[in-house]
Amino acid sequence: MPRKKQELKTPEILPSAPIQDQLITDTIEKNFMPYAMSVIVSRAIPDIDGFKPSHRKLLYTMYNMNLLKGERTKSANVVGATMKLNPHGDQAIYATLARLTRANESLLHPLIDSKGAFGKHYSADMDCAAPRYTECKLDKICEEIFGGIDRDAVDMVENYDGSMTEPTLLPTSFPNVLVNPNLGVAVGMASNICSFNLNEICDGTIKLLKNPKTDNERLMDIILAPDFPYGGEIVYERDKYAQIFETGRGSVRVRARYKYDKQQNCIDVFEIPYTTNIEAIIDRVVALTKEGKIKEITDIRDEIDLKGFKMTIDLRRGTDPDKLMLKLFRLTTLEDSFDCNFNILVDGTPRQMGIKDILLEWINFRRGCVKRDLTFQLGKKREKLNLLTGLGIILLDIDKAIKIIRETKLEKDVIPNLMAGFGLNKEQAEYVAEIKLRNINREYIINRIKELDALKNEIAELEKTIGSEVRLNNLITEQLTAVKKKYGKERRSMITDISEIEEYDEANDLPEDFNVRAVFTSEGYFKKITLQSYRGNDEQKLKENDYVVFNSELPNSTDLFFFTDKSQLYRAKIADFDPCKAASLGDYVPAKLKFDIEDEKVIGMYAGNPDGIKVCFFFENGKAVKLPMSLYETKSNRRKLTGVCSAASRPVGVAFESAKETPDVFVVSEKTAMLVSTEVVTEKATKSSQGATLISLKNGGSVLSVISDPDFFGINSKRYRKNKVPSSGITLDASDIAKLPQKSR
Repeated sequence: MPRKKQELKTPEILPSAPIQDQLITDTIEKNFMPYAMSVIVSRAIPDIDGFKPSHRKLLYTMYNMNLLKGERTKSANVVGATMKLNPHGDQAIYATLARLTRANESLLHPLIDSKGAFGKHYSADMDCAAPRYTECKLDKICEEIFGGIDRDAVDMVENYDGSMTEPTLLPTSFPNVLVNPNLGVAVGMASNICSFNLNEICDGTIKLLKNPKTDNERLMDIILAPDFPYGGEIVYERDKYAQIFETGRGSVRVRARYKYDKQQNCIDVFEIPYTTNIEAIIDRVVALTKEGKIKEITDIRDEIDLKGFKMTIDLRRGTDPDKLMLKLFRLTTLEDSFDCNFNILVDGTPRQMGIKDILLEWINFRRGCVKRDLTFQLGKKREKLNLLTGLGIILLDIDKAIKIIRETKLEKDVIPNLMAGFGLNKEQAEYVAEIKLRNINREYIINRIKELDALKNEIAELEKTIGSEVRLNNLITEQLTAVKKKYGKERRSMITDISEIEEYDEANDLPEDFNVRAVFTSEGYFKKITLQSYRGNDEQKLKENDYVVFNSELPNSTDLFFFTDKSQLYRAKIADFDPCKAASLGDYVPAKLKFDIEDEKVIGMYAGNPDGIKVCFFFENGKAVKLPMSLYETKSNRRKLTGVCSAASRPVGVAFESAKETPDVFVVSEKTAMLVSTEVVTEKATKSSQGATLISLKNGGSVLSVISDPDFFGINSKRYRKNKVPSSGITLDASDIAKLPQKSR
C-alpha cells in the first residue's frame, strides 16, 4: 500500500530570553577569567614538581600499569589507559608520551624507556611511528619520581568522572623542575624553563639545605649554566646569567659545535642549539646561498644515522672553515638564544622566580612530601606496635586465651571476651583471634615480640625526624646525594666565556683575492672569468646588438658601482658573482642584484676605489652634471642608494673622471651628435642638481645614448668634436647612423 503523505509541522518556536546589556568587564570576569585560569593552572604551566598535568597523568597511568618494573607494552595501551585521567584525543597524549621518551632526545634525563620510532626533537621531519608499532615503559629514574606516592606523600584527587583517583603532584626526590626543559603557553602567560645539569642542581640544593641564606653568587659557582639535552656551546655572560638567577627572565646564547674534516674539506656539525632543528638550518643556508650572501658552500646535507646527529657542509677550495662558521653563527640558527621565563605554579598560583627561589620552594615541597611519607610509616609502625603489644599480653597466659575462645558460644562474642579477659583493645583482640592454631605457641609469640624493642626505637627516630627540620633536611640531602651518584652525568653543553668568543665582523669578511677578467656589456650583463679560462678563449658570447663596454683584469675583491636609468645606485663586489666562461652570457645585473623597479636598466658601471672619482650624468633633456663619488659614501654597507642624481630628467648615460683622466664621450640625439670631454661638464656638490645644458635639442628632441668609445663602431668621431657648450651638435651622417648600436638610432 502506498504510504500516506505526512504533513510537515512547523516546529514551535520558544520565546528567547530577553537580551540584557552587560559591562565588558563583567563579561571578562565571568567568562574569560575562569577559562584563562583553567588553562594556566590545569594545562600549560608546570608545577613545582616539574610536570604539567598532561605529563603527570600519563606517567601515573604507566605507574599504575606496573610499567616501572614490568616489561614494555605497546604505546597504544598506554594512550588508551591515560584517557581515563586525561580526557583529550589520543594524538595529543601520544605526542606528550613521545617527548618524554629516550628515543626523542628532548630531555636530559628521559622518563620513558622506549622502543621504536618516536621522532627526534632536533628534526621537524622525523615523525613518530603509529602507537601500535612502538613500545614503552617507565625509565629507572622514575623510581625517584614516584617514591612515597603509595605512602600518602602527596594529595590524591578524583579524576574527571570520579571513577578513580590521581595525584595532584608527584613526590619527585630531586628538583626535576630544573633538570628537564619545559615549555608552556597559557592565556596571557607563558613558561619556558631550560634544563640544568643534575649533578649541579643536586649540589646547589644541598648547599641551600645546609644554608638557606647562600647568596646567588655562590650558587652560580655551583650551578654553572644551563645544560641542554644535545649539547652545544653556551656563550657565557655572567651578568646575564645573574639576571636569570635572580628574576627567572633572560636569554642564553647557544652555538653549534663542529669539527673540520681536512681530507674531505667539509665541516661536520655534531651539536646544535636546543631551540632549532636541522631542517631550519639547512633551509636558511640554502636561501643565503641563493641570495649570494654565502659563496663558500657547495653542499649541505643531513647525515643523521644510528650514531646520532650529524650535519655536513661541503666547502669550496681555500675556504677558512672557522671564518665561515662565524658567518653562519651570525646569519643562521647555528647560534640561537634560549629565552628563559621561569613561570611555575606554587600552591596553585603562578609565580615567576629565579633559580634560588625555585629551589627553596622545591625544598619546602619536598620537605612536606618526606614528612607525610614518614608520618604514614609512623602510623603503620604504631599499628604494628599496638598489635605486638597485645600479642605479648596473651603470652602471660596462652591457655587462658585458648580457653576463652573455646568456651565462647557465639562467634561475635570472641573479640569482646578476649578484650575483657586480657584488657586488650579491639585491634589487638582482632589480631590475636586471627592467629592460626598452629602459631599459638610460646616460640612463635616470643619470636614476634622480639621486634618490640627495635620497633619502639624506629618509632622514636621517626618522631624525632618528623619534628625536626634539621633531620628532614639531612634526609633530603642523603636522597639527593644518592640520586646524584646513581643518575648524574657529565655536562653536555660546553661553557665558553664571552671574552673568548670570536664574533663575525662583516667589515673584515673580505673575499678571497685573486685576479679575474671582469667584462660588462651595454645590455647589463656582467662576467667574471678566471684568468686560466680567459687565456683559453677570449671571444665573448653576447646577445644580439649587445657590445662590451668594460673589459679589464681586476682583483676579485674590487668594488662595483652600477648606476641605473631610475637614478639609483647598486653596489656589489666582483666576488659576489659566480665565475663563468667567455662563451656564456654571464649574469644579468638587474636580476642578480634584484632591481626593484620594473624595466630598470644599468646605464654605466664603475669598478675600483671611488676615492677622488667624479661621475658625469647625461640626461635625456640634453643636460649634464658632474658629481663627486664621495656623495655616495655610507656608514653601513648599503647595497642600494636612491636619488643619486636629479630626477628632473631620465639619465641615459654616465662617464667617470679622475684627476689623471678626463675621457671623451659621444653624445647622440635623434639627428645630431657631439664628442666632448668631461671637462666641459658642469660640476656640482649636491645630488639634486640638474647641471647645465650640454647639447641643445630642437622640437622636443632627446638624448638617446652616451657612447664612451665611438671609434669602436667605425665612426670618425673627430668631426663631431665640440670644445664649447652648450652646442646644438653636428648632424649625423647616414653612414654613421647605420654604424651606431641599435638603441642609439
